[in-house]
Amino acid sequence: MSERPPISPRSPRAALEPEQVPPPPKRSDRARNPFVIVGNAIITLLLISMIGAGAVYYYGRQVLEAPGPLKDDKIVNIPQRAGKRDIAETLNKEGVTDVNPWIFIASVAALKASSDLKPGEYSFQKNASLRDVIATIVEGKVVQHSVTIPEGLTSEQIVARLSENDIFTGSVRELPREGTLLPETYKFPRGTPRDQVIQRMQQAHKRVLAEIWERRSQDVPVKTPEQLVTLASIVEKETGKPDERSRVAAVFANRLKQKIKLQSDPTIIYGLVGGKGTLGRPIKRSEITQPSPYNTYVIEGLPPGPIANPGRASLEAAANPARTRDLFFVADGTGGHAFTETYDAHQKNVAKLRAMEKQIQNDTVEPAEDAPPPATAAPAAADTPTATTPARPNQQKKPPAARPANPAPARQGAVQPTPPVIQR
Repeated sequence: MSERPPISPRSPRAALEPEQVPPPPKRSDRARNPFVIVGNAIITLLLISMIGAGAVYYYGRQVLEAPGPLKDDKIVNIPQRAGKRDIAETLNKEGVTDVNPWIFIASVAALKASSDLKPGEYSFQKNASLRDVIATIVEGKVVQHSVTIPEGLTSEQIVARLSENDIFTGSVRELPREGTLLPETYKFPRGTPRDQVIQRMQQAHKRVLAEIWERRSQDVPVKTPEQLVTLASIVEKETGKPDERSRVAAVFANRLKQKIKLQSDPTIIYGLVGGKGTLGRPIKRSEITQPSPYNTYVIEGLPPGPIANPGRASLEAAANPARTRDLFFVADGTGGHAFTETYDAHQKNVAKLRAMEKQIQNDTVEPAEDAPPPATAAPAAADTPTATTPARPNQQKKPPAARPANPAPARQGAVQPTPPVIQR
């Protein structure tokens, strides 16, 4: 019999411990494959990136959509050639946004608007979000400023107005021809070059004139669109009442047909001062018969060109005058005119006007009983309507100016000499 080794007594703890620890399991050949290792790394990176991207997206959306700090609507000017950082700083300075410039730049990049930011003057709404602010600049919907050019100004006067308006830039290189600009209300963004403003007014004039010329009455005594503009410019300077334009145009049209001199005071003034448009004093009697290419007291028919830039209404009136046989009109003392077909009737209207003027003069200059008589009478204001100068809508209607003793008959279209009139 073989001998067994003696049994050595062990402690309970020792009895529980294995006599030999088994070796760890070997990794499979597949797990040790480099492609598997690289794939696992890529998947891990993708998961981390997705989590990060989700966090960035959530944060970015919060930044883009959060209400902005602007308390009220505000207009902000984004300068020309401003970079993204410059725009961000401008918006922060004006209180439109309150984000770090780099966050603004990142937001612009996220919205794929890096190359679409446009300079200009923008109106941002109250509490506009960063997304709305960027969208406003990208769309380029700049603030439009209304600019009104009144009817009856000369080209020189219009250019002077544009030069005084600080929303425009540059200068007008060449003075436009008289009567080639359409007086109207236009809208321009800040920074528009003045030459571009002139071009737009010229284009509007050509378009409107072509439309009106096509619809003109066939018996209008003008042969070209340019002559129509000349006639309309005289109508424009003679009356500012819309309901009188076609009738004033009829007086001049009838005179042209009958080869009667037009005898329009504004043509005298244009012959004296040209594009300046304002004489600054009454017309002298000697100037009424002073030779001038524009003086319709001297020349036959129309002057060689317009004396102002007429508006659409005066062009329409000249192209389609009222169907009357009127040859004369004179101020009626109420801001309008009295029209007549004959000289005798015209003289009666003149007499009525003189009586009205005399009554107004007496009521105005008669001294009070206790007051000493004035040493000299105050001169009439330069914009005071007179018998031959109707009040414009934008002028305050005043009593006619005092006349000298034994004044000559007032006229419009009359063949008599006229007293000095106040230039409007």
